[in-house]
Amino acid sequence: MFEIIPNWHPVFVHFTVSTLTLAVVFYCLAYALRKKVSYVAVKTFADWNLWLGSGFIMVTATAGWFAYNTVAHDGPSHAAMTDHRNWALAALVLFVVTAIWAFFRNRSDKIINIGFTVITLIAFLLLASAAWRGGEAVYRYGLGVMSLPAVEEGQDGHNHEHAEGAEHGHSTLSDDLPMTKDNDVNKSTHHEDMHNNDGHKH
Repeated sequence: MFEIIPNWHPVFVHFTVSTLTLAVVFYCLAYALRKKVSYVAVKTFADWNLWLGSGFIMVTATAGWFAYNTVAHDGPSHAAMTDHRNWALAALVLFVVTAIWAFFRNRSDKIINIGFTVITLIAFLLLASAAWRGGEAVYRYGLGVMSLPAVEEGQDGHNHEHAEGAEHGHSTLSDDLPMTKDNDVNKSTHHEDMHNNDGHKH
């Protein structure tokens, strides 16, 4: 199997977040439409996303546990990924419980109630918190990052200071101007003026 850097955890987490987010959104919509004809279709879509997401979250957590025990880290990054792990495990437990609840609710043909909807919202908040902390673990603490761009003075590459108020990707006017005949004339005139000034000094 080809290598994923640092492992498969960042791959599965996107499926987890997307499917479970869709499930929660459509459960809320199903609750609002529980007396409408479209209720069954909306609820069915939410159910399948919940079940798929619950499967993904277990796979994601397994890959995350492997990452937790293998990636290089220091003290602050260890605390960050431990915080991320705890929130993720809480989200996992609540979503799996909700998935089982949804399965048995379907068998008894019960309508979605406010209690079930609130639980899914709480589970989503746990998931969002875990995802936020996972992003911080990578982008703030560099967990799982194998290399960063080496930025040193004098080296070729994207290493410069932008003028105050300038947009990124735009240099000063003099740098952007191409070498044209007008520019050559201006430079020549400027050179002659400097030469004449020097002659006056002598």
